[in-house]
Amino acid sequence: MVRGPLSSEEPDRLYTVTRGRSQADEPDLDLVTLIVGNAESEPGMQSEHVRILSMCRNPVAVVEISAELGMPVGVVKILLSDLIRAGKVSARHPSSATRARTQLPDVAILRKVLVGLHNL
Repeated sequence: MVRGPLSSEEPDRLYTVTRGRSQADEPDLDLVTLIVGNAESEPGMQSEHVRILSMCRNPVAVVEISAELGMPVGVVKILLSDLIRAGKVSARHPSSATRARTQLPDVAILRKVLVGLHNL
């Protein structure tokens, strides 16, 4: 049987990588959240963290990091939560960027437009 770098058939290893945690501290991370590195790796860092930082020099989706590491998404989210908390990476949520673009203009501006239209 051929195994990837870290398959789900190695539960002891996954338990060690996550330090026994089963959920990420960052509940907003989803498959398409883009992760961007803010820092370089440091000596003594966990090897998975180092690999993630090297991948995230440009924005990378959580699902892509999971595939590259050969780890379940849940485990990757835990590792990313560690890096976010340490300020090593930041998360960009595509849904929040869409919401920011679709917000309505300021109410005061809308009132001025309405008054201007009434004056025509």
